[in-house]
Amino acid sequence: MTTEAVLLLGLFAFLLLGAFLGDSGPRNVFNSSGPRLGARLERHISTGQGFLTKGARAPAWTKPDANEPAGTF
Repeated sequence: MTTEAVLLLGLFAFLLLGAFLGDSGPRNVFNSSGPRLGARLERHISTGQGFLTKGARAPAWTKPDANEPAGTF
């Protein structure tokens, strides 16, 4: 019984380490998807889309006051 438990534990540890340290492990997945996520976030920031939760409404645009700065010196 002890031998079977040790073999099963060794097999489980081998498979678990293979999943975490292999080619499709979490580190490689995050490294390959980071640039894609950054580009997606930049697109959402530039267009102002993709930040609403489900069922929420976008805030309405209002014209700025006349005495607000225009951004030039």
